[in-house]
Amino acid sequence: MESKNRNIQGKEGMLTDCNLCSWHCNVDRTETLGVCKCGKAPKLALASVHYWEEPCISGTKGSGTVFFSGCNFKCDFCQNYSISQEGFGKEISIHRLAEIFLELQEQGVHNINLVSPTPYVFAIIEALDIAKKNGLQLPVVYNTNSYETPETIRKLNGYIDIYLPDLKYVSLETALMLSKVPNYFEAASTAIAEMVNQVGRPQFDKNGMMTKGVIIRHLVLPNHLTETKKVIEWVKENLNDRVYLSIMAQYFPTYKAKEHKDINRKLNKKEYTLILRMLENIENGYIQELGEFEEEYVPNFDLRGV
Repeated sequence: MESKNRNIQGKEGMLTDCNLCSWHCNVDRTETLGVCKCGKAPKLALASVHYWEEPCISGTKGSGTVFFSGCNFKCDFCQNYSISQEGFGKEISIHRLAEIFLELQEQGVHNINLVSPTPYVFAIIEALDIAKKNGLQLPVVYNTNSYETPETIRKLNGYIDIYLPDLKYVSLETALMLSKVPNYFEAASTAIAEMVNQVGRPQFDKNGMMTKGVIIRHLVLPNHLTETKKVIEWVKENLNDRVYLSIMAQYFPTYKAKEHKDINRKLNKKEYTLILRMLENIENGYIQELGEFEEEYVPNFDLRGV
């Protein structure tokens, strides 16, 4: 039992003094919970084949996506709020997590895609060690809100092939108002720089699937195009052709968005046209088409594959 307990806690006593993200909670997660509300075992809501990522991630066979429960953000517009804020999910063992990675590989997916993984970094590392010993060969994608420390990113060196970080805001005020998170841009931009230094420039296989690199995601919010402009400018000035930039136009008001008059609607065509102009000088990138059924991008969290 003692060895199993050490395995759950992970290397360097992570759970007893948790500092994986920029909240620096310093809590003992075997006894209490920090901002993310995540305990000592990995908690999942869904493990399935997902076809709605960027073309070089989903491809034709889909991405093997693992949705973790809990989040260190409190976004009023979160589309996955049932798992990020309301705690839906099932706790599993590290060995079961390794099995899930292998089961997704058996379904023929292009990669293993870890969504909101930050609170469970050490469990993920141990599960990947087990899975690789048992035949896991796929690239691993780290899909994050970027509010983690450079030290956490360095711990992932050799485990993560593709980083898929959000860059949500530049303004401190907007980050506090909509996601209840302080000092976001400084933390996120520093973490992203560490990701780029770690995996280098984007690499692709003969079928156009990314095998290594960073894709920075930015969700455009209505009436907040100044944030989008600043994000695009920062990427261009600091990273440019060293990363891909993915502009997401899939926003729709959900969860507590109705409490904010400025984001209580979808993007309009005028805003979308302005975004296209902002992207004219970006080396590498994607932008979603402006659609009418953005709600379809949200998965059905029903514990499938868990």
